[in-house]
Amino acid sequence: MSGSEQPSEALAGPAAGIAEGYAFEGAALELGALLWDGVCHPDAPVRIPLAVLNRHGLVAGATGTGKTKTLQLIAEQLSANGVPVFLADIKGDVSGISAPGADGEKVRERAAQVGQEWRATGFPSEFYGLGGTGPGIPVRATVTGFGPVLLSKVLQLNQTQEQSLGLIFHYADSKGLELDDLKDLRAVVAFLVSDVGRPELKEIGGLSTATAGVILRALTAFEQGGAGAFFGQPEFDTAEFLRTAPDGRGVVSVLELASVGDRPQLFSTFLMWMLADLYNGLPEVGDLDKPKLVFFFDEAHLLFKGASKAFLESITQTVRLIRSKGVGVFFVTQTPKDVPADVLGQLGNRVQHALRAFTPDDAKALKATVRTFPNSPYDLEEVLTGLGTGEAVVTVLSERGAPTPVAATRLRAPESLMGPVDAEVLAAAVRDSPLSGRYAQAVDRESAYEKLASREAAAEAGGAAGTGAAAEGPVVPPERPAGPARTGARAPKEEPSLVEQVVGSGMFKSLTRSIGTQLGREISRSLFGTARRRR
Repeated sequence: MSGSEQPSEALAGPAAGIAEGYAFEGAALELGALLWDGVCHPDAPVRIPLAVLNRHGLVAGATGTGKTKTLQLIAEQLSANGVPVFLADIKGDVSGISAPGADGEKVRERAAQVGQEWRATGFPSEFYGLGGTGPGIPVRATVTGFGPVLLSKVLQLNQTQEQSLGLIFHYADSKGLELDDLKDLRAVVAFLVSDVGRPELKEIGGLSTATAGVILRALTAFEQGGAGAFFGQPEFDTAEFLRTAPDGRGVVSVLELASVGDRPQLFSTFLMWMLADLYNGLPEVGDLDKPKLVFFFDEAHLLFKGASKAFLESITQTVRLIRSKGVGVFFVTQTPKDVPADVLGQLGNRVQHALRAFTPDDAKALKATVRTFPNSPYDLEEVLTGLGTGEAVVTVLSERGAPTPVAATRLRAPESLMGPVDAEVLAAAVRDSPLSGRYAQAVDRESAYEKLASREAAAEAGGAAGTGAAAEGPVVPPERPAGPARTGARAPKEEPSLVEQVVGSGMFKSLTRSIGTQLGREISRSLFGTARRRR
């Protein structure tokens, strides 16, 4: 389909009806120009109404068909319309959105084909990195804020183990034991499976030693893989994604994920935490003239792979409800079948790049994809396998909320740099960001680990002074792993061991007396068990 470069012809018949379906009255994003019978028609633009971008969407297509450039094109126009954007940069090539694009013959040729007045433009951008990996501003979550459901996903726990982890979180929440990082969670688990701590949890369902051992081993492996750096203080406030620049354009938040590409479940689950945290913190606003944020969820199939039924139900509910808070979500993946039907049914805007049909499985996926589109005068199986790079089949919601006709489209060229910016430029942008001072340096405040250790030390001191504390034999868990350096960190005791600190003599009485007076005894949790943030 991409080979013909004939002059535009007058539209008639089905093509005229398709073009009419995209003649919106209000503000809209320009995707490209209609392709019909091998001809590109620059006088028949294909567009998305700005007001329906909170109705979610899907960008799909085989590797190398131009999905990333489509994200960049949409993000640019959202920013220009004052809408903040979140982009996950899996391959490390989206940072160019901050810099003006490079003019050239191919760019001018594409612009002429689709009727685009192309101007090199950079857009206001902020760069982030998970846990300080890579060059971006560190994004960390506390273990308390992340919640048991999402943590179970990255630890690959089964349903029983997930429920047990939920009990542990419930106990820590109600007793004022802050779980900032993984060592805090390890300390609480070690206490609860000890002779001293076991009666505490038994009142709310109990925790078997075997299940606790599985959780502790999973935490150990998780930490040894370097994941400990992603949890801690200061916890990132996802409201930072809602900012606009002084000139009124929306800030494009780029999460650089190339350095954690070997941990796909981790970064996909962190993206879900960000979305859930936004949902928890935003008020209901209904349908707006333009969304408050559009969130692009790249490599979406990783989120759904191996997910439990409860996890999928939480995703579905979050996607359904966050629309009324003014947030649009675009899932980006290779084929629509990567997205569960209940989620796919909520995605009103579709940009489908080319699919391949080299194998029987490919052919089956192609037929399944075609069935997800409205009836169309196109032979979609033929069109989808014949699209060139930078071409797609589009259907969106009209201003009235009805699906537009399916339109084969030659997409516009992004106006920003189609590739990464230089490492020095990226580093300077991060260094000069006003957010660096807020999030760059990790902090190890007093939390569950330190509280349990200090209370045990106090109890032992009281026992030595004749308070009558009785010695108890400790249960030995895995050793505390070495973690990254923390600013303001307390020097941990090497002797006695963690469990001797946690479950030794006098611990239970000291712990229960002091914990009972904690402020905010119970943390309110929402979907995925994430903590509701007080903003």
